[in-house]
Amino acid sequence: MNLKLTPIFVLLLLSLGAAEKPNIILFLVDDMGVMDSSVPFLTDSKGNVQKHELNNFYRTPAMEALADRGIIFSQFYANSVCSPTRATLLNGQSSARHHVTQFIKPESNNAGSFGPEKWKWEGTRKSDITLPKILSKGGYKTIHCGKAHFAPIGYEGENPKNLGFDINIAGCAFGLPGSYYGKENFGHGIKKRQKRAVPGLEKYHGKDIYLTEALTLELNLAISKAVEEKKPFFAYMSHYAVHAPFQADKRFIDNYKDSGKSKNAQAFASMIEGMDKSLNDIIAHLKKINVAENTLIIFLGDNGTDAPLGDIHSVACAAPLKGKKGTHYEGGMRVPFIAAWAQSSASNNFQQKYPIKKTIIHDEFAKISDIFPTILEVAEIQKPQDHIIDGTDLTPFFKGQKGQHPQKFLMHFPHSHRSSYFTSLRKGKHKLIYHYKKFANQRYELFNLEEDPYEANNLTTSQPELLKTMIKAMQNELSNANAQYPHNGDKKTFLKPE
Repeated sequence: MNLKLTPIFVLLLLSLGAAEKPNIILFLVDDMGVMDSSVPFLTDSKGNVQKHELNNFYRTPAMEALADRGIIFSQFYANSVCSPTRATLLNGQSSARHHVTQFIKPESNNAGSFGPEKWKWEGTRKSDITLPKILSKGGYKTIHCGKAHFAPIGYEGENPKNLGFDINIAGCAFGLPGSYYGKENFGHGIKKRQKRAVPGLEKYHGKDIYLTEALTLELNLAISKAVEEKKPFFAYMSHYAVHAPFQADKRFIDNYKDSGKSKNAQAFASMIEGMDKSLNDIIAHLKKINVAENTLIIFLGDNGTDAPLGDIHSVACAAPLKGKKGTHYEGGMRVPFIAAWAQSSASNNFQQKYPIKKTIIHDEFAKISDIFPTILEVAEIQKPQDHIIDGTDLTPFFKGQKGQHPQKFLMHFPHSHRSSYFTSLRKGKHKLIYHYKKFANQRYELFNLEEDPYEANNLTTSQPELLKTMIKAMQNELSNANAQYPHNGDKKTFLKPE
């Protein structure tokens, strides 16, 4: 029998083929570090899970349930500020390579006094290769929900639709919301907050609703529409929470009133719990519309914690780790990572191909650039040619395989912030931090994170040969990425690790 392949029939075949792909949710939480959860991510020297004091402070039951049927990394690295991580999620490259090395200030170039002026402060461009573009061409409905912060005001990447997303819910140039409260119109009409008012959520203005919940409701509507269209979906759920301002989620604030912690710390914890409820509500919705078994969830933070607990460079808000968001220490770069199917099913075809063994905790480390190739692998879409990817597919870990993942992470920050003008290289068990603007005898910090995960013992003096080896490795990584460097004040002479 001969079938005439009319255009309509061809479109139908393509639609049916596209539907035979798993759904993917990238659940990204702003400013959530590895210790901001009741899920214990850290392990001891033998790889056993260790619960710490902060794990007892936070309440994240949905994360616990997701982790119980998924895999987690005890050491997962992101950049210590948000825009570099968000660019990496889109293109799979390190910050040193893609040159979005600082958080993007919506109104102007945020290079800093000695930073490279030509860093990619205009953000991701319409012409750039991006993950949602690739997925959209591969048959996916691509949904952006929440914080974007891909480009400044007036530039192409300000609108996520220019970067490959079919739908944009509340995404724009900035990352700090004017208000989390619907009764305050999410910042609209408030003089001091108007320029950071969250767009596109007018239907919730004046209502007693928290921003996290409003975004969740909107994402669930968009997911339902994609399912009705019989298209697989890629949902980038990018919460504004738990970024400042620390405005309490009133649904949960009473859970922390007797904690003995500050008002801001209690508010932050309530925001964490509100985010966790969002995760629960999305999974419940997936089950309701019968697509949970076909949906992979990847949960992570965009940089280290910004919890209002203790000093910036001390052991406090990420305890027992040192530092927080914006710093060169582990507390600034370590984030939670969980990968799990929304509902486990041994008979599901997608889960048979990418089985995730229950409660596997990997003590090998992984990094933010690994997300790009991992999602393309799960979607069964080829990686783009002539596009360098610094990450590596994580799906072998889903199956319990170990020992084949490159153990290195480069964090390059040639700008001014909480920690300024530094590069950090994690290679194997060692970590080197190079400070471009410090005196020669203060320029290096070298740690053995296997023996000293809390960065208490600087090895630069006691292990000079190891220092030389790590400096050479850092030089090679930066050179390979065609990194940009800070200058010495004349904008002509650039500083490099030596």
